[in-house]
Amino acid sequence: MTEEDLAVLAEQLGREPRGVVGIAARCVCGRPTVVRTAPRLPDGTPFPTTFYLTHPGAVAAASTLEANGVMKEMTERLAADEELAAAYLAAHEHYLAQREALGIVEEIAGISAGGMPTRVKCLHVLMAHALGFPGVNPLGDEALALVRDQWRPDRCSC
Repeated sequence: MTEEDLAVLAEQLGREPRGVVGIAARCVCGRPTVVRTAPRLPDGTPFPTTFYLTHPGAVAAASTLEANGVMKEMTERLAADEELAAAYLAAHEHYLAQREALGIVEEIAGISAGGMPTRVKCLHVLMAHALGFPGVNPLGDEALALVRDQWRPDRCSC
């Protein structure tokens, strides 16, 4: 991560980035798309969102999916599809392992993000996880496929 990355992140977020320890995914042009964040922010606040979506186009695409009720549909599918539920549980465990590699914060131990492992609460988190680790989070990968006409990681829209 560079000073230029931090400047781009501030531009993308509209504020100074907090607790960033690295870039988990980049646009094809090299700008940050997903940051990796410490499990405890500099002010001491526990922060479970290890992978944070920053690219404005990706954020807008995730917001559109959420506004269209995709989270509810995905959550219903989790309850009905054992194979999907098992893959989503594995994604939850992967997310926890990635965060614990940065440090253990007791207040958020066992809690990942995005609603994992039993529901879908935030597609921004699931897409960020999928961008950082393609093939690990089935619902994050699915969300990326759903927004492909609006935003995609293999085409710059910065």
